[in-house]
Amino acid sequence: MWFWFALGSAVFAALTSILAKIGIEGVNSNLATALRTVVVVIMAWGMVFLTNAQDGINDISKKSWIFLILSGLATGASWLCYYKALQIGEASKVIPIDKLSVVITLVLAFSFLHEKFTIKSVSGCFLIGFGTLLMVM
Repeated sequence: MWFWFALGSAVFAALTSILAKIGIEGVNSNLATALRTVVVVIMAWGMVFLTNAQDGINDISKKSWIFLILSGLATGASWLCYYKALQIGEASKVIPIDKLSVVITLVLAFSFLHEKFTIKSVSGCFLIGFGTLLMVM
């Protein structure tokens, strides 16, 4: 099941990029990020209440709170940078560079989460990195 959610994430991320590039024209990138964030917050809390998950908020540990807040700050910084780059650059160049996050995530997962380093994962990182450079040149 995780595969279908991950594939859905990729499809919606692609739509996000194209719709954002069209929508950001003539709009300050920080304002556009803020508007998008409001929509995401409403949608996320809607899903919390729709699935009756709001009671779980009391069960969140301090450690989870800290890391969820840090993750939210990283997401906000990512979106601000992404929207500014998308506003001033070509989508066909900005988006592949943004997807280098896959390579960076794998390096961080190996370093901090002690996930396995395999020939397949190293090869994939190399191919993604090389492919990105090829696309933006």
